[in-house]
Amino acid sequence: MGSATILSLIWIVGFLSVASVSAEDAYKYYTWTVTYGTAAPLGVPQQVILINGQFPGPNLDCVTNDNIILNLINKLDQPFLLTWNGIKQRKNSWQDGVLGTNCPIPPNSNYTYKFQAKDQIGSYTYFPSTLMHRAAGAFGALNVYARSVIPVPYAPPAADFTLLIGDWYAATHNVLQQTLDSGSPLPSPDAILINGRNASTITGDPGKTYMFRVSNVGLATSFNWRIEGHQMKVVEIEGSHVIQNTYDSVDVHVGQTVTVLVSLDQPPRDYRILASTRFTLNLTATALLHYSNSEGPGVGSQQDLAPRGVEWSVQQARSCRWNLTANAARPNPQGSFHYGQINISRSIFVVNSAPLINGKQRYAVNGMSYVQPDTPLKLADYLNISGVFSLNATGELGTAVVGAALHDFVEIVFENEEETIQTWHLDGYDFWVVGMGAGKWRESSREGYNLVDAVTRHTTQVYPRYWSAVLVSLDNQGMWNLRSAMWGRQYLGQQLYIRVYDPIKSLANEYDMPANALLCARALHPL
Repeated sequence: MGSATILSLIWIVGFLSVASVSAEDAYKYYTWTVTYGTAAPLGVPQQVILINGQFPGPNLDCVTNDNIILNLINKLDQPFLLTWNGIKQRKNSWQDGVLGTNCPIPPNSNYTYKFQAKDQIGSYTYFPSTLMHRAAGAFGALNVYARSVIPVPYAPPAADFTLLIGDWYAATHNVLQQTLDSGSPLPSPDAILINGRNASTITGDPGKTYMFRVSNVGLATSFNWRIEGHQMKVVEIEGSHVIQNTYDSVDVHVGQTVTVLVSLDQPPRDYRILASTRFTLNLTATALLHYSNSEGPGVGSQQDLAPRGVEWSVQQARSCRWNLTANAARPNPQGSFHYGQINISRSIFVVNSAPLINGKQRYAVNGMSYVQPDTPLKLADYLNISGVFSLNATGELGTAVVGAALHDFVEIVFENEEETIQTWHLDGYDFWVVGMGAGKWRESSREGYNLVDAVTRHTTQVYPRYWSAVLVSLDNQGMWNLRSAMWGRQYLGQQLYIRVYDPIKSLANEYDMPANALLCARALHPL
């Protein structure tokens, strides 16, 4: 081989090396400090939890495949964790931010989260997973924007607005926790808030179209969201582009997020943005959509919608379909993965209940109320610490862990035998919501499954005396939390973990324990 050829090869290798480095996904660095503070969302000062002095917390905005390096400093007097609601944490359950995978951050200490928004787009949230901190704040929006080379199935909006909507209590998070610990359920909320307040104004220009990212960050209550006199086009649900149906209002259940487009095509006035509770007590939060050339309050549009029951909500949920031709976070269409043609490996049935155990209110999955062990399950599994959990345990109280093999294709059937609506979330994954129906699920229920264009999401509702069925491809190794998104129920035991496992250790399946992992309890001395 001549010297010129060798030099050419060296140049090519060098060029490719530089190109690969320059093409590396971007890194974004944050430092967040968590403190107590005072706010007056109900008009009376009360203690809240702030992030960098903000209530709600700051938006965490990134682009598909960005690497997030976030140093979280805990200045509370209690251990603390944040979880990233809907972010899949590919091969990286170490960063999930729940007590089954992470030791909490002690007071006056810090932990640096390192994760990637890998192959994701859409509207998500973050919130505290420890104790009842979620009732005091420290929640916020996590928005993942598409890369410029990946087209989205709608014209760019003039701007996008985040609406964090949820129920709120006058009592502090400590008082609510004491209520639960005493054996009583959560009381009814005192209000619904939009972005941490009971009144705010959003301004837009006539003739333009705006994106609204609407999330239910509450503890227990579904709401219906609408803008007087305006239609809304749903374009994305928890990371999935959907068929763009138009509605005059949209139900959003606890833990869920819906992204809509709204065109300012009405007479130039001010219109109420309304969020009203569903299936329970009647509370409404109000904000204002202000046309920049407004001539005053809206005329003839002040009437609220007539009350709508469960069946209306069910029909709306069924109308949400996957857009099979739209790109996902990668160029390939969402419908290129034919989930309906895959054989089911196993079925998991999840039945919620609200038993009294030892005279105290608890909540359970399949009759077992989850008890938090002193050592995170993930650490115990990785370090081979015995006595923390066993697979498929039984009993009224216990640490429930379901074993599953990597790449299992699983059917999960949620059965709600109670008179109240439920919502369920699975960390580390999204799933296809293929069916829901009244009464008890039967084998024949599969005949009605949507095996073509069911929407994928990370949180599903289960209506009173209904069932909901989802399909999920367990392609993400780790220890993943399956829980009630209704936080009082989760706190009192309505959760379990799914251990997605492969006996052959490989970094292609799961990353090693990070060097900065916090250790606690038996993980401090695993031998």
